[in-house]
Amino acid sequence: MHLFAENLAVEISSYYRNLVLGHGVTPKVFTLVNGQGDQFLFFIDDLRMEKDEENQFLAYIVKEHDAVCYARGTLVIVEKNQQFIEFAVVDHDDQDAIVCSAELTRDLEDKPIGLSEFDKTLVKKESIVFGGLFQAVELSETKTEDFESLWDEMKPKILHRMMGI
Repeated sequence: MHLFAENLAVEISSYYRNLVLGHGVTPKVFTLVNGQGDQFLFFIDDLRMEKDEENQFLAYIVKEHDAVCYARGTLVIVEKNQQFIEFAVVDHDDQDAIVCSAELTRDLEDKPIGLSEFDKTLVKKESIVFGGLFQAVELSETKTEDFESLWDEMKPKILHRMMGI
């Protein structure tokens, strides 16, 4: 597994902890890192796309930036009083992915008040619903141009930084 993937798991854990406990929000997050250490992170909900188109767009970004790994996270509600923040880090060259899960505790007013430590588990990449974003996706010229335009529009508004090793 690429060192960026392992670092990404640690970073996303901290990122979610800060967002949830510091700001009271639990967004769906997507981030990728390329071989040079460029990292891009944004909220998936901001895309406002249907699931299939969203996956095509994310696969397009992964390909266009020559990602070596990516992560996607969300809030999982089992029952009102049983909620988890879960994310997976998928590495281009590894058959396994890192899946992380932490239990979220809310008060009576539904505000986040606690988040357990993230448990990390290795699972087969193909067992993850969105684990196939490294696979080539066939897009029409129009769709490719639309995605390129959307990405150019998004770039100034998203987190972009160099990840340290």
